[in-house]
Amino acid sequence: MNQPTEQMEGTPLIAPSSTDHPLHEAIVEACRTVYDPEIPVNIYELGLIYTIDISPENEVKVIMSLTAPGCPVAGEMPGWVADAVEPLPGVKQVDVELTWEPPWGMEMMSDEARLELGFM
Repeated sequence: MNQPTEQMEGTPLIAPSSTDHPLHEAIVEACRTVYDPEIPVNIYELGLIYTIDISPENEVKVIMSLTAPGCPVAGEMPGWVADAVEPLPGVKQVDVELTWEPPWGMEMMSDEARLELGFM
């Protein structure tokens, strides 16, 4: 398997995000407005947003996971992310894809999320 040259630490299967795109920060902020109903931390800080890929035409593809395959909102959460990102000025369309590879783990949480949940 070809490894991408630029990897996020500890997550070799996650495709790189379009971090240099002007819309990236606004999309991250929109993702921060979506919460897992069972955990009082937004899905971005939980590490559930794996990739934010933005095309030159401003078509946004978000690849995300859930804390567990049996998550009660599994069918709804991608829609919540699309609803948060789609209204942003400049976004042409949003496609949210759910993946289980790599499986989500607590090590994917940000320090803020760990602190909030009492893991630090």
